[in-house]
Amino acid sequence: MKIGGLIKFTLIDYPGHVAAVVFTQGCNFRCRYCHNPELVYPHLLQESMPKDDVLSFLRKRKGTLEGVVITGGEPTLHLGLIDFMAEIKALGYKIKLDTNGTKPEVLQEAIERQLVDFVAMDLKAPLEKYSLITGVEFDPKIIQKSMDMIVASGLPYEFRTTYDKEVLTDEDIQAISDSVQGKNYRVQECLPVAKEKAALKVMHDEV
Repeated sequence: MKIGGLIKFTLIDYPGHVAAVVFTQGCNFRCRYCHNPELVYPHLLQESMPKDDVLSFLRKRKGTLEGVVITGGEPTLHLGLIDFMAEIKALGYKIKLDTNGTKPEVLQEAIERQLVDFVAMDLKAPLEKYSLITGVEFDPKIIQKSMDMIVASGLPYEFRTTYDKEVLTDEDIQAISDSVQGKNYRVQECLPVAKEKAALKVMHDEV
């Protein structure tokens, strides 16, 4: 596991629970509006935090915190994710997993082993526009597979889209909403600071 950061207390990242947030490093998408480029682009990555430090913190907060959010970057890229989740569950925490849905096999294992209690999946665009928005060639059928798996799991879940009006239209947002029947779907505004970070990243890449 490559861990890029830890928020020790949050009331907003895990609905209904007092939680900590663990950020993993690395992502297989290159969305222009990414709000955490320091967790995505190799040249921006800082030294990773030891997993044992995170687990030690969680042991000390048992009884105070209720849940752990694992986000990124993209957590499901990490070979050690499932074992890490198992260690957290063994401490008695609920786990919320944030994912882009590109590794349905990892998601399936987490669900089958009852290691995840809530799933939040980012829907970047209508399926036919995925490669355009994410900046990489990608088979959208994989995204659909993850969506179907989440809905069928019986777990609490949320689908969400970052609405950057420079790359998505109102029609795109409606199409995404229709694809999930409007259920458990949230649109979040693309914050200017995120776009500024992304622009700086692009400039760095081009130098």
